[in-house]
Amino acid sequence: MRYKMIALDLDGTLDNDDKIITPRTREALMAVQEQGVVVALVSGRQAPGLQREADALHLEDYNGLRISYNGGRIQEAATGKILFDSAIDNATAVEFLRHLEQWPELSPIVDDGESIYTTDARRHKVMAESRNNNLKVKIVENIADAVTFDPVKILTAAPNEILVPRLADIRQGFEERLSFVQSAPWFYEGTVKGVGKNSALKQACKQLGITSAEVMAFGDAQNDMSMLEFAGYGVAMGNACDELKSIADEITASNNEDGIAVTLAKWFAI
Repeated sequence: MRYKMIALDLDGTLDNDDKIITPRTREALMAVQEQGVVVALVSGRQAPGLQREADALHLEDYNGLRISYNGGRIQEAATGKILFDSAIDNATAVEFLRHLEQWPELSPIVDDGESIYTTDARRHKVMAESRNNNLKVKIVENIADAVTFDPVKILTAAPNEILVPRLADIRQGFEERLSFVQSAPWFYEGTVKGVGKNSALKQACKQLGITSAEVMAFGDAQNDMSMLEFAGYGVAMGNACDELKSIADEITASNNEDGIAVTLAKWFAI
């Protein structure tokens, strides 16, 4: 068997536009797990936000992995044990949140694993992130003051036309300490310097005795680029951004057309 791990982004990749795994894609992934292949969910979502898909694919029964926070945390699906965790030190986190206060049109989204901290639940994408990641919303007077922990990731949210012109401003002064990636038109993610989907997969493969050549990865967005570059075989969904398509080994059907299942059927007896 050539591929021993299937690494999957969630939104726009594993999930269709209705945020569900289609029956054909689920059946294909269940079949490859039956053949001993490790399925790793690799998402920018906060850790609780991977549980629904992990349950749907029964990852706990097949030694699957949940990789959240854009590579900041690796957990065993069966036990919830954290195999790797890379949090932003509190001083840097607070400094960065103070930095973001210069632009009130930007919405910082930071969580402690249970709640998103915000000054107003109506701020851009706060409630959507709460629902999508099974997180509560904690209203605070000032986010930087309230964050007394070490967050794994700090998300900056705004409509695309507001966010993109601010990308250089957001990362200015922090590029030596944090890694930044745009995971959606409205999200800019900050994690510990050097942390990404590629670094998490490298850690996971090392622990499992799997080489990068034995990894097949699927994605759709800019934050999947490092993952596809790491994998022996990188697949861009039909709905993927042009940057990802340009580096992929294959462009499959879209997330609404069972693109994952289409590709897996070429490589596995399913």
